[in-house]
Amino acid sequence: MRAVVQRVKHASVAVDGEIVGKIDQGFLVLLGVTHTDTEKEIEWLSKKITDLRVFNDADEKMNLGLKDINGDLLIISQFTLYGNCIKGRRPSFIDAAKPDLANDLYEKFLKKCRDLGFKTEAGIFGADMKVELFNDGPVTLIIDTDDLKK
Repeated sequence: MRAVVQRVKHASVAVDGEIVGKIDQGFLVLLGVTHTDTEKEIEWLSKKITDLRVFNDADEKMNLGLKDINGDLLIISQFTLYGNCIKGRRPSFIDAAKPDLANDLYEKFLKKCRDLGFKTEAGIFGADMKVELFNDGPVTLIIDTDDLKK
């Protein structure tokens, strides 16, 4: 699994002009799934993201976590995170999981974040989504479960 995590003041996602997910302060997470991902990756990545301490404390130091600020999550499925742009001009997406597996793990990831106690909003899997965000910092992190194997 690969996640792009952005610290936001607020964010929303719309499908066909209608907002389907909206959060205040927290994380906008773009989540990609590959063929070899399992629930093991969900466990690790959901905990890693929700435990990140990247929100400013009273001294303006990144020392607070999502729980400390009562932050929310907006999680968007994004197969293009597994786009390979090495050859040619058009990315290859063969490393992205097939839709059935990707959707299943995406839904389980959402459930895990909710089970951890966080308000978790989402886009619609496979839809053409319009995402708006007010990036705070900006703070943007890339977390890849493949890095665990190194």
